[in-house]
Amino acid sequence: MSNIFDLPNLGFGMGLRSPHYQHILDHWPPVDWFEVISENYIDSQGLPRHIVEQIAERYPVVMHGVSLSIGSTDPLNFDYLRKLRDLAAVLEPKWISDHVCWTGVASFNSHDLLPIPLTAEALAHVCSRIKVVQDFLERPLILENPSSYVTFTDSSMEEWEFLNRMAEETNCGLLLDVNNVYVSSVNHGFDAVEYVKSIAANRIVQFHLAGHTELETHCIDTHDGQVVPEVWRLYRIAQQRCSDSVSTLLEWDAKIPSFDEVHTEALKAKQLLDQPEMFDAMCSEIEPVNSAPRDDASNAGAAHPLHCISPSVK
Repeated sequence: MSNIFDLPNLGFGMGLRSPHYQHILDHWPPVDWFEVISENYIDSQGLPRHIVEQIAERYPVVMHGVSLSIGSTDPLNFDYLRKLRDLAAVLEPKWISDHVCWTGVASFNSHDLLPIPLTAEALAHVCSRIKVVQDFLERPLILENPSSYVTFTDSSMEEWEFLNRMAEETNCGLLLDVNNVYVSSVNHGFDAVEYVKSIAANRIVQFHLAGHTELETHCIDTHDGQVVPEVWRLYRIAQQRCSDSVSTLLEWDAKIPSFDEVHTEALKAKQLLDQPEMFDAMCSEIEPVNSAPRDDASNAGAAHPLHCISPSVK
């Protein structure tokens, strides 16, 4: 099954991160594509902007944002959208992506990807905003499922149903972050495999893979290590549903190792897909995820922006 947008499969890419700038400029390594964080470049005319423009001349790029705040009740930020559109005019990304979340209120940016209630009212609100953004950007908009640490008692549907209905109503694409599915499934006790099998495969344009941190009470999407076998298993299931039409991107945002180590981890996705017996051996050692949510995050052994909030809020 291919995605309905006829967007290309870019292959197996890496997130562009500043510790790797010089290595890339010195060696122009054989990377399929790069994902760039939009906010790192929209207000820059200095060295980072100069570097990303050079990279975009040699590699396919995708712009990935963290400030669209599509779920906020604040008015859409057209100053931000204008900057996003101007950057896209220079870099010519294959598509622009962001998250199904909100990032602040009353013009305050929390710099965190906050969950929205999964209700019909929230769905209608998000869909109306997506349509405006797509018309303004005049480019494919791809939206990602965020990791979450709380749920809402008012939610009336599963996250995958919300995303499917959102994509159908707005004709946007989906960025399936497989690690986020796993992290949220551990925190909330839902079936990650059911999630991956229920998401609209023909709407998926891109996958994210990343590492995370397991704690006794919850799991955090830290992007600071290798992808774990449980996430590779979900990725395989998702890829089998999507055939060969979906691009894969490895994120590594903390404790960033050498370029070669990150690139090797990204290429592991291709290796595992080409050699299914490696997947089989890896998955045979996976224990089932506990079907119940973890204990109250307020008992966590490590801090997190939401660590004092109970797992379900109104």
